[in-house]
Amino acid sequence: MKEELLQILTEAVPGVDFEAETALVDDEILESLDIVTIVSEIKDVFDVEITVDDLVPENFNSVEAILALIQARKA
Repeated sequence: MKEELLQILTEAVPGVDFEAETALVDDEILESLDIVTIVSEIKDVFDVEITVDDLVPENFNSVEAILALIQARKA
């Protein structure tokens, strides 16, 4: 799951070391359009529903946070 997520992130925003970053939104590495693209891909690849309520910085600041969101939506 993590490798698939990293591929989605790298395709959306090339040149970022997503495994090392822990403030993707807070440091403005991910912008709103990037998040829209990433959420769309996550929905397709992982077959989960991401709601508007999920679109908060805490859920997208790191790979681990995004993985936790995916796992929570799969449950």
